[in-house]
Amino acid sequence: MLAIFQAAGWPIWLLLIASIVAVALIVERLIYLRREKILPKQLLDEVIRVYRAGKVTPDVVDKLEHNSPLGTVLAAALRNVDAPRDVMKESIEEAGRGVAHGLERFLTTLGTIASLAPLMGLFGTIVGMIEIFGAQSPTGNNPAQLAHGISVALYNTGFGLAIAMPALVFYRHFRALVDSFIVEMELQAVKFVDVVHGSRK
Repeated sequence: MLAIFQAAGWPIWLLLIASIVAVALIVERLIYLRREKILPKQLLDEVIRVYRAGKVTPDVVDKLEHNSPLGTVLAAALRNVDAPRDVMKESIEEAGRGVAHGLERFLTTLGTIASLAPLMGLFGTIVGMIEIFGAQSPTGNNPAQLAHGISVALYNTGFGLAIAMPALVFYRHFRALVDSFIVEMELQAVKFVDVVHGSRK
């Protein structure tokens, strides 16, 4: 493996760093963006039960806020449970924006790596081509230098594409997952607002 990196030249180290960062971000997001962690089952039902039992206390709200992203949104609703419907919905939207920002964390970096990796591979290809043309001389070609230039060109192109493809797939997957979580949180928050304001029993 080390021989491949040596044959690929110095541009491959930039791609290696990008691949390590991409793998770390993918693993972190896979662990964090789990449905049961973001949208715990029965949480809305429990919150409705606590509200109807009149057991809403600051401790309960604080505990709910730290339970999950959905809990953060529902805690914002509980804090404004005596406020008019519009105020309650506005507080939910504000909390939802903060939660959405947390869910989207690192996705921009992953998307940037997916876009940048092929360009970094192309840069390595250009470096390899420069080495190939640098091997040309009036007295003849240097086969070893030609072979090294070709290795640099091809390895960097291949590594760039190999990094970009899975990074792009996971970026799109995480984006769709976050969007679905946000929609589901909005639906559950609206249901709670309707319960509080008597539209839905």
